Amino acid sequence: MFFMVIAGMPLFYMELALGQYNREGAAGVWKICPIFKGVGFTVILISLYVGFFYNVIISWALFYLFSSFTNELPWVHCNNTWNSPNCSDWADNTSVGDIYKATPAQEYFERAVLHIQDSNGIDDLGRPRWQLTSCLGVVIVLLYFSLWKGVKTSGKVVWITATMPYVVLTVLLIRGVTLPGAIDGIKAYLSVDFLRLCEAQVWIEAATQICFSLGVGFGVLIAFSSYNKFSNNCYRDAIITTSINSLTSFFSGFVVFSFLGYMSQKHNVALDKVARDGAGLVFVIYPEAIATLPGSSVWAVIFFIMLLTLGIDSAMGGMESVITGLIDEFKCLHKHRELFTFFTVVATFLMSLFCVTNGGMYVFTLLDHFAAGTSILFGVLIEAIGIAWFYGVDRFSDDIEEMIGHRPGWYWRLCWKFVSPCFLLVSCSLILNSCPAIP
Repeated sequence: MFFMVIAGMPLFYMELALGQYNREGAAGVWKICPIFKGVGFTVILISLYVGFFYNVIISWALFYLFSSFTNELPWVHCNNTWNSPNCSDWADNTSVGDIYKATPAQEYFERAVLHIQDSNGIDDLGRPRWQLTSCLGVVIVLLYFSLWKGVKTSGKVVWITATMPYVVLTVLLIRGVTLPGAIDGIKAYLSVDFLRLCEAQVWIEAATQICFSLGVGFGVLIAFSSYNKFSNNCYRDAIITTSINSLTSFFSGFVVFSFLGYMSQKHNVALDKVARDGAGLVFVIYPEAIATLPGSSVWAVIFFIMLLTLGIDSAMGGMESVITGLIDEFKCLHKHRELFTFFTVVATFLMSLFCVTNGGMYVFTLLDHFAAGTSILFGVLIEAIGIAWFYGVDRFSDDIEEMIGHRPGWYWRLCWKFVSPCFLLVSCSLILNSCPAIP
């Protein structure tokens, strides 16, 4: 919340105004200060290679969705062909912390979906798995037909992809709070350990999460706002959107921790032994929790439909940043948008194939950790410096006044010029200092 107020919201407002006033994508907007055009191409590049691994997450969700249409979910026991002798249900395993034990849901994800046991490392990727490749192909087709006509199609698709998750989250919350142990999970969610604020990693993750959550630094906001009417109230849009975004994150936490509390009580283990981040939460813990519910297949279908719509929605934004940014920069592509969109999504598909091989998880982890962490924060830092110190806050405020009829308040101007750049600079410094030294 702190980063959202001092950096996320001001930078969100800045990017909306920047795109709306200049009517260009992430690279073209820097006609106001050409020396910073490289920043525009940087955010386009970041959005492109985030798509290399983000589309793979959506394909996993689609794979799980197809697997959920069965009377018994395939990750409920250890009697499947892909299970190893180390497979053990937590309810029968008193040594939960034993690294040699794995739950059925964990083995389903790692051995049935990823087939990581068939690879010896990143130097032994193998061929793409046809099941995941097929799911990835479906995702790419959905993306293409959501983007090929520009905002005319993506604007209609987003009505479904943006609203559907709220319905599903509400349904899951109602079910989650009725489960035994859910209240303990929610209490753990709302408890605060202020000593953790002394850890640099907490601040790094907060800053990175705000950028990811709001889409700041990916060129997405600039691309979409470039299609706004010139007089659109981008200030109102920034306040409403960032507030709803944070409230949604806070709301979804109740859904997550109600199920984590349930799993903690069911297996009689500490909640921190249950909780995982990243793919482990979405594709291991949640499927396992859902599998214990009556009518588990129905709940699984509902959950993975939500993941699919959320993923498509985010992937559309990333691809639109690339497509709009390059089309606006290279005017010759305007007449061939459909063909260029096709070329872009196919190129993304081909690069994503490395992530759906037997050793694809190694490539995925590499991209996930290094593709858009420090680079995003650094890109946003340079972007803020370019607007506030080179183009000038006063000139930028004049542009906003020309659009919406009034100048930004002192708080926004202060954040753009001093507060946001300083905190972004500190965050980047903390990340660099936390990197292990190379001997």
